[in-house]
This record gives sequence, C-alpha cells and structure tokens, in this order.
Amino acid sequence: MPAAHGAGGEPRGDAPQGALRVAIIGNPNTGKTTLFNALTGLRQRVGNFAGVTVERVEGGFQGADGRRVTVLDLPGSYSLSAGSPDEQVALEVLLGRDADRWRPDVVLVVVDASHLERNLFLTSQVLELGVPVVLALNQFDIAEAEGLRIDVPELVHALGVPIVPTVAKRGEGLDPLKRALTIAAELPPPARRFSLPEPAQQALAPLEACLVADGLSVSAARMEALRLLGMQRVGPHLDRVPGLADAIRAASDELRSVGFVPTRLESEVRYAWIAGVIDATVTRARAATANVSDRIDRFALHRFWGPVIFVALMLIVFQAVFSWATPLMDGIEAIIAAAGGVVGSWLPDGDLRSLIVDGVFAGVGSVLVFLPQIAILFAFIGVLEHSGYMARAAFLMDRVMRTVGLHGKSFIPMLSGYACAVPGIMATRTIEDPKDRLATIMVVPLMSCSARLPVYTLLIGGFVPATTLIPGLTLQGATMLCMYLLGTVAALGVAAIFKRTLLKGPVRPMILELPPYRFPSIKSLGVSVVQRCQLFLQRAGTVILALSIVLWAMATYPKVTVDASLPVAVQQERQLEHSVLGRVGRGIEPLVRPLGYDWKIGVSIAASFAAREVFVSTMGTIYGVGSESDAALTSRLQSEINPITGRRAYTPLIAVSLMVFYVFALMCMSTTAVTVREAGGGRIGWQWAALQFAYMLALAYAAAWLVFAGGTALGFGG
Repeated sequence: MPAAHGAGGEPRGDAPQGALRVAIIGNPNTGKTTLFNALTGLRQRVGNFAGVTVERVEGGFQGADGRRVTVLDLPGSYSLSAGSPDEQVALEVLLGRDADRWRPDVVLVVVDASHLERNLFLTSQVLELGVPVVLALNQFDIAEAEGLRIDVPELVHALGVPIVPTVAKRGEGLDPLKRALTIAAELPPPARRFSLPEPAQQALAPLEACLVADGLSVSAARMEALRLLGMQRVGPHLDRVPGLADAIRAASDELRSVGFVPTRLESEVRYAWIAGVIDATVTRARAATANVSDRIDRFALHRFWGPVIFVALMLIVFQAVFSWATPLMDGIEAIIAAAGGVVGSWLPDGDLRSLIVDGVFAGVGSVLVFLPQIAILFAFIGVLEHSGYMARAAFLMDRVMRTVGLHGKSFIPMLSGYACAVPGIMATRTIEDPKDRLATIMVVPLMSCSARLPVYTLLIGGFVPATTLIPGLTLQGATMLCMYLLGTVAALGVAAIFKRTLLKGPVRPMILELPPYRFPSIKSLGVSVVQRCQLFLQRAGTVILALSIVLWAMATYPKVTVDASLPVAVQQERQLEHSVLGRVGRGIEPLVRPLGYDWKIGVSIAASFAAREVFVSTMGTIYGVGSESDAALTSRLQSEINPITGRRAYTPLIAVSLMVFYVFALMCMSTTAVTVREAGGGRIGWQWAALQFAYMLALAYAAAWLVFAGGTALGFGG
C-alpha cells in the first residue's frame, strides 16, 4: 500500500508502515463514535448530540487479512461545506491537505439507516474524493423497528461501494465491516453518481482545472468546485491558490447567465439524485405514526412544561449530589482518616510524619472525599447526553439565547461546561459563525464545572442547614442549584455584552437535529463516568499532591520558638503566622479583607488559580498542619475563631461570598490554554484569553464584595 501524500507529494502522518489507513466520518447522531469504539476497543466519549467528537482521535485493530488497520475518527459533519471548524478538520484530512495527518486509504462513512435521505448528502460528497469508500448502514435495527425496508443490494448498485448493515452499540456487523474495509482498499475509487447539466459543466470546467493544478485529483476537484460555489469567501487554506477567487467569481457569473443559482446548485443536484436513490431502495412496511420520541417531545418541548421539566431535572441532579453521595463521602472520609492514623502511628513524631499526615492525607484526602459527588454529577450529565435530551435543552434555550445575540446551539457547549470548560470550549467548533463561536468561548467558563463542586460542597455542607423546603428538596440542594443558575445567568448576560460590542453581528437562525430518545448504554455511561473520575484522581495525585507538599513546607518552615505554656491552638497559630505561608498570606490579606476573608482564605484562593479544587486541599493542609484534632475539615472551619476579632472566621455570609467568588473567577490553567488555541492561537488567542481571565476575576471580586457588604448591611454578618 503506497504512503499517503499531500498536495505537495510528500508522505505525511504517523500511521504504522504497511498499515491500512481508515478515516471514519458521518453525521452527528449516527453512532459514528460508538462504531469507532466497537472497532478499536478505545473508550471515546459517546453522546447523543452534536459536538462530542471535536478533534481527530486515532485507534486501530487487526484487519481481516492480518494487517494492522489504523482508524481516524473525524468530527461529526453534516456535509463537507466546512462551514464550521469541525467540518474544516474533516475536509482537510480527506483532501490530503492536513499537514499533521495522513490521507486515508479507505473512508468509512457511517449513516443512520432510519434517516438515510438526510445522511446521503455527505455520502455523495465523499464518493467524489477519489478514495475508496465503505458505507456502514448503522442503527439498522431502529430502521426495521420503524417499518423501513432497505434494499441493500440495490443501494450497493446505486452508490457503487460496499455497504454493511451494523448495530454498533451491540457490536453487530463488525466482522463483515472489517472484511469490507480490506476488500475496498483494493477497489478503484468510486466516482460521481449523477451528472450536471451540460451548461453547468462548462461553467465549472475552468474552476476545476484551477483546483487540479493545485494538486487535487480530477474527481476531488469536481466536488470541491461545487462546494466553493456556496462559500461566502475563499478560506485561508485556499488563498494561496493563484486565480482561485477569480475562477469562482467567473464560474458563478456564467452559471447565473444560463439560469442557475450558484449557491443552490450543489444542494439541488445532490438532493435530486438522493431522492431517486431513496425511491429505488427504501420502502415503508407500515404508515408512519407518532413514535415515542414525538410523544415525549409534546411535553419536553412544550412552551410551558418544557422549561419546568428542565428545571425539575436540574433540581433532582443537585439534590442527588448531596443526598445520594453523603454515605459514600462519609465512608471515604473514614477510610482516609483511618489510613492517616495508621500511617502516622508507624512514623515517629517529626517533620516526615507531619508531611505524610498533615500534608498528603489532609491535603489530597480533603479533595478525594468529593469523588462520589463528582461521579454522580457526571452520571446525570451522561444520561442527559446519551438519551438525546441535551439537544432538547438547546432547543428550549434558543428563545432565551436569541435575546442575548446567540442561538440555542451555543447552549450545548455551555451545558457541557457543567462538566468541564475544556470540552465545552472545544465543542464550540460546531458553531458556524466565528463571532458566535468566540462569544460562546468567552462565557463557557462561567458555567459551574465539576472542579467547583468540592468548593461548593465544603461550604454548603458546613454553613447551609439541611432544612427541607419541599419533600425531596433541601436548602442545601437548592443552594447548589442557585450557584449553577447564577453562573448560567451571568454567562448569558456577558454574552449579550460581547454580542453588542466587540463581537457584534446578526442573530442567525438555529438549525438543529433532534435525535430520537434512546436508553443510555450502561457500558458507555459507565466508561464515561469512570474516565471522568480517573481524570479527577489523576489531578488529585499530581497537581493537588504537589501543591499540598509545597504548601505543607511553606506552612511548616521556618520553625519558630513559642512559649510552651501557651495553649496548643495558640502555638499552632503563631507557627502558621511566622511561616513562609503565613507571611505570604499577610501580604495577600489586604486584597481580600474587603471581602471579609482572612489571610488563610486569601492564600487558598491564590493557590487555587492553578485548579479550583486546590482551594479545598489548601484549607485541608493549613488546618491539618500541627493539628491534634481528627475532626473533618468542615468541623475545623466551623470552629475557627478569628484571633483579631474574637468572632468566628467563617459564617454563612462568608461561605456564600466565597461560593459567589468561585462562580465567576477563572481558576484553571487548562481552560486558559484551550481558550488561546480555540480563539485563534498566537497573539490573538492570548489577547482573548487575557480578556477572559481579567473580566471574570473583576466580576468575581465585585460580586463577592457586593454579597459581603450587602449581607453585612442587612445584619447577616454574625
């Protein structure tokens, strides 16, 4: 098998020598990534909404002929129009223009058998790229259940490529599919299956010749010429082609002169051909009736009941985070305390014992306690994603989003931000308009991610009573929901400001596919939750562990001599005050004193700019160093006395103010890094990332001050 070549003729990519290179592409919601996982055994995240695969992911398996097959999972795309960054990624790979990836030997197109007509538009484009193609007719069981009968042999004849019915979630059809990929690699590439009217062919001939001169095959140039007619401008990857813009304008002018609308030509000719294919290959055994999804949507998408259902689901999620996780959290807390006690008993008194018990167990252990809540939150988010409800939430929010200058599709990345801002920002690649995409990037970090959950839980659990508001809902669950709603409302408000100033532009209509409701796969859901928990544990075992050790050292040294006759608590306080950490804290304290915070909170906030969870581990380290108490961190905070005022250092008002600060502040290096990349990279990307960090920090400080000052004025400061 020859090496893949780009336009310049040089081999590129990192596929194993002699391997069969396969790229998988398909519309969102076709089960493309599920099929990729089934073939390769990898554990890619799977979700029943657009924007899950936003980067290329590579895996492999042993082919039917014993050869290694390397598989590239491309982003879900409705077409190769390259109207959004994820479609651009797919197009560049398939045309061989991606400098970092090989061009595939075979393209595996995954289509939804129950929505064949809609999926064949992308298929018809891929057939013209000059690369062998295999079609996976996925979700074949759903098509049959809906009474659709697909004549597969006739469809093979119509498309001219191997076709394999599959049910990816059950692993059905994988062996025939692997054989088909091996066979297709030896077949000649398919060609265009329809003909353009003669005047249109003549008008496009000079444009096609220009593209061939740039290195495209004749077949790929014909596909690209049709695609470019609908572009508003030539993309930056084609600006370097001499005369291309002039050729596009000339072709468009000539098409108009003979009665065609250039921007509609591709869709008209392709859908005319698709209609003929569907008529010849698909029949319906029974009349179409309202399916389960339609019946559910009568309520889920209702103008009144839809939002009510959405809020009710969120209430259930956040109440479950408290009520379901409590026994598991208590168990983990007991295990960590027992382990710390056992390890401490093995070690002699001294700095090593203090490092292990007060630094590692108190610092990292204080964060690990929240693992059950992280798992429950991701399980609920996974159910919403896998079931198809996420797309409905975007539809419901479209009316609200349009008032701030965006549309509902921007709410999908924002919802993803509840889990983590990094994939949320990357999911903005599905948004076609650059200004809408950038505005969404700038506000996704305001959505309360899982990293904020330990902070919220520590403060709510310690300072908000578990009063029952209504059966099944406590004040603690309602407070958690309020923090998430506060971030969401703030994100919408900030988006409105961006869309009316720096990123001003028209509100575009939303076109969004509503996938059918599906029962989430327990295996896929479990894999997703385990992966997220592993990332949390990885961070606890690396970033948080390292910072806990550093903070322990800063809180322990230099050693000071204190009067042994003083109470132990006073001795510990003086040691902390004179340590490196205490001196740094005293320097920070004037900045946070207007918010009602002491130097310990100031140090914890400063440390958590690396990652929000570090706030909890820092507090655990500070209150663990030298402590003779085995009480949980929450209990220590509740009993902490400010030595200056003689009053409690932590009150419900301070807790609410801190939570509000963390709702708004951007404390995540990974989020900043991905913002730089997705906002354009280079100097432009850094400018947007700096603006994002600055406005969020200013918003956090102002909001926290308003809460503290307002609460104090109203008499809630005690």
